[in-house]
Amino acid sequence: QVQLVESGGGLVQAGDSLQLSCKVSGRVFSGSATGWFRQAPGKEREFVAAIRWSGDGKYYGDSVKGRFTISRDNAKNMVYLQLNSLRPEDTAIYRCGVTDTLRVNIPSFYRSWGQGTQVTVSS
Repeated sequence: QVQLVESGGGLVQAGDSLQLSCKVSGRVFSGSATGWFRQAPGKEREFVAAIRWSGDGKYYGDSVKGRFTISRDNAKNMVYLQLNSLRPEDTAIYRCGVTDTLRVNIPSFYRSWGQGTQVTVSS
């Protein structure tokens, strides 16, 4: 059983930055990955980024490459998502999840999810 709790969302202006945090509790394997997805009203869930709990594996969605950075702190069981150069189209609920598969960009392959944190970017 894995529990995830997101934090760090908020209301910001275009061009601002935010850091989201995902606290992971429970059984996570070294080959597991924690990923971030987002969903805006009326839109499908979109892959944002993922990181493996061991090694250097980091993965990004095309719309956030070069602006968002994912990192982890294994000692604290934390995964962070740094959001820079935010745009109004980044407005969404951001959720983190855990997958034990290679399909880090497909939400159906995740076995646990957090409740999400709202990010709102005004123009």
